[in-house]
Amino acid sequence: MSALTKAKGFKKSKTGTYLSIGTTAFGAVGVYKRAKKARQEHDTLRLIDAVVSAAAIATGIALLYRELKRLGDDDVLLG
Repeated sequence: MSALTKAKGFKKSKTGTYLSIGTTAFGAVGVYKRAKKARQEHDTLRLIDAVVSAAAIATGIALLYRELKRLGDDDVLLG
């Protein structure tokens, strides 16, 4: 099995999904800092950018959580 095949398989594994959730959530820290700075400077455009970014992060985490649940369902032995 090549390294590229292993890497593609890792992305769809539980561990890979947890890692993706963690890195996506870590991005929320930067968005929070941008939103806080935008509010202090009364910069509406940057605040809107931060809100849209936060919505994208929330959606990404929800999609990864759904994938994690799907991976969990595959582990159950039927019959």
